[in-house]
Amino acid sequence: MGTQLTEDLGRVGVWSGLLASDEPARRDEITEAVAELEELGYGTLWLGGSATPRQAVHALAATSHLTVATGITSIWNDGPADVARASAEVNRAYGGRFVLGLGVSHGPLHREYHRPYSAMRDFLDGLDAAEEPVPAERRVLAALGPKMLELAAERTGGAHPYLVTADHVAQARERLGDGATLAPELKVVLDPDLASARATARAYLGMYLKLPNYTNNLLRLGFTEDDFASGGSDRLLDAVYGLGDAEAVRDKVEQFFAAGADHVAVQVVNDNPRTDIPRAAYRTLAEALSLGSAG
Repeated sequence: MGTQLTEDLGRVGVWSGLLASDEPARRDEITEAVAELEELGYGTLWLGGSATPRQAVHALAATSHLTVATGITSIWNDGPADVARASAEVNRAYGGRFVLGLGVSHGPLHREYHRPYSAMRDFLDGLDAAEEPVPAERRVLAALGPKMLELAAERTGGAHPYLVTADHVAQARERLGDGATLAPELKVVLDPDLASARATARAYLGMYLKLPNYTNNLLRLGFTEDDFASGGSDRLLDAVYGLGDAEAVRDKVEQFFAAGADHVAVQVVNDNPRTDIPRAAYRTLAEALSLGSAG
């Protein structure tokens, strides 16, 4: 089941909350950026920020073969019947290039958050029971813990874990087995000055370290509460980011592949990650990763 999905995702993708924006004032800018990602050879654009299937339309319309995925659609925002209907409509209109990434998000962000594993299992049941079901091979879970990874292997095409290390990738690969696609997200800061790169990374990471799903997963990986202070210790930053010049970032991406990733979704973090589309960085990384025109 993971083989076709892995092929569709390509080797390297881009994760971006900004490119999920549907602000009319930025539509042309975002359309041009997405089209360039396809030209550069990236295989998939992952739309962050609890994107919906219909938010994938602008990126799909701007491209001809790029896969577009949600990274992730929160199960608390819409019911499974609505999500299934939207996914079917988008895939029908754009040649099956859409992949539904699902996640339970975080308790501090959703009042209705409860029993996340059971809620996800029930949501998958709802997708299967919909008038137009979402095929298992066209959906992935933002799985971090062992039970959610096992659910991803059993009920979906694979896992799209966020804010993880190479060690987590290796553990996830073991849990998923060989038949599921493993497509982790990896934050990167392109800056040869390591102190400066860490400062940029720390400024962005701080908000994630307030969310227990992430910190609990990092604790399982051997980090401590001390690693979460002041935006993250150097040890933590170096584990969850690719920091430095293009070659250093390439090496981190290769570490993820060596640990068992089938696809790596790079998220470029700069000084203004919520406003500035890092197109120059995408070009630099495409060259360093030898993406070529084929993805």
